[in-house]
Amino acid sequence: MLRITFFALGIAWLLCGAALYGAPSVYDFTLPSIDGANAPLAQYKGKVLLLVNVASKCGYTPQYAGLESLYEKYKDQGLVVIGFPANNFGAQEPGSNEEIKSFCTRTYHVSFPMYAKISVKGSDKAPLYQYLTEEANPATNGEIGWNFTKFVVDRKGRVIARFESKITPEDSTLTSVIEKALSQ
Repeated sequence: MLRITFFALGIAWLLCGAALYGAPSVYDFTLPSIDGANAPLAQYKGKVLLLVNVASKCGYTPQYAGLESLYEKYKDQGLVVIGFPANNFGAQEPGSNEEIKSFCTRTYHVSFPMYAKISVKGSDKAPLYQYLTEEANPATNGEIGWNFTKFVVDRKGRVIARFESKITPEDSTLTSVIEKALSQ
């Protein structure tokens, strides 16, 4: 009986011990904001996050409007939408951080946090996106396929869902996951 108990404890450690003792979470990453200041994701502890790689010259760019609407609708309940401009797909985010910010503000009235342009794929992939696509959750791992891929992070900093580009911010499959996370 004692042997089984130690065996069970050992398995439990292997399965969840790393998550409890030092494995990274989204809160461990600090990246520059679109304005250049260091912006740790730890400032959003206790919030539900929607992390999105965005681009200004993409067929999915109109999703900025939906992301802003989603942010406005749920921000008082604890949702933070965060945009990460990336130029990895068809050179659809060629501008500087200043140009991206101006475009987003002027065209879509974006008020949610935006970070500086990063790489979400390839040999220069940002550590946050390496974590999101390789380590955070086996169910959500995998290379980013295009702009406007969305990751939902719960209030404890766990990546709980991933939605590909074609899933719009208004899609009920996405909003239901966000609403459930906000209720917990």
